[in-house]
Amino acid sequence: MTGLADRVVAVIGGANGIGRETARRLALAGARVAIGDRDGAAALRAAEALEGTAIGLAVDVTSTASLESFLTAVDSALGPVETLVNSAGVMWVGPFDAEPESAARAQIDVNLLGAINAVKATAARMLRQRSGHIVVIASAASLLPTPGEATYAASKHGVLGYLKAVRAELRGSGVEVSVIMPTVVETALAAGTSPGAAKMLQPADVARAVLTTITRPRFEVTIPAYLGPVRRAIDILPAAMRDALLRRLVPDQVRASDRKARQDYEATFLDRA
Repeated sequence: MTGLADRVVAVIGGANGIGRETARRLALAGARVAIGDRDGAAALRAAEALEGTAIGLAVDVTSTASLESFLTAVDSALGPVETLVNSAGVMWVGPFDAEPESAARAQIDVNLLGAINAVKATAARMLRQRSGHIVVIASAASLLPTPGEATYAASKHGVLGYLKAVRAELRGSGVEVSVIMPTVVETALAAGTSPGAAKMLQPADVARAVLTTITRPRFEVTIPAYLGPVRRAIDILPAAMRDALLRRLVPDQVRASDRKARQDYEATFLDRA
């Protein structure tokens, strides 16, 4: 895609899933890619599999010191970060009153505070450059009621609200902000969950949207694209009609999810929380 050749792009959460596919497509488009992930070895392996110039580094979005070290290392190896894609995230699924405290804490720490940390650290550098673009992968859960994903939805609603305020503060600074909000994507994070009325997305669907957003910046990007207009139309309906329609469209993960299929994935962040 035009405009990506030689651009320095950091992809946090880039060792797997959406982040990895985004990094792959960026590299194919000629960008110089830095993959950051809590699992530094996995980040390095993902970078080594890319074409062109790429590095893989450990980074923990819950630590501002780790983010600063990551950005400094990218600057030294590739040059100042021109675009940040933050794809780091975790999700616990089940009844709100059965959620372990460690699961709630991990989702807020990684999904919300992690995004805040990444935006603050990167924006500070971009403001000195007077240019840059920060892209955060959120979720359709930023917009919709999602039974079985209460804390996850809270974290993603928080991300959207935070970025709305940051965007207003950055107006005229040369730094762009975008938020990508997909429905259910077939990744480890969504293992055992239902897409509801929507088609199950693939990481490539989100990666394509990310690259398009980088080259033609917009603030709110929903995947599928119709989700944004549909949600706005639903919001003007009377409450009873709105609730009935949302029950038909949005999956109830309390009833639909396969807890056994999620055990291995959820252990990856519950064990470290």
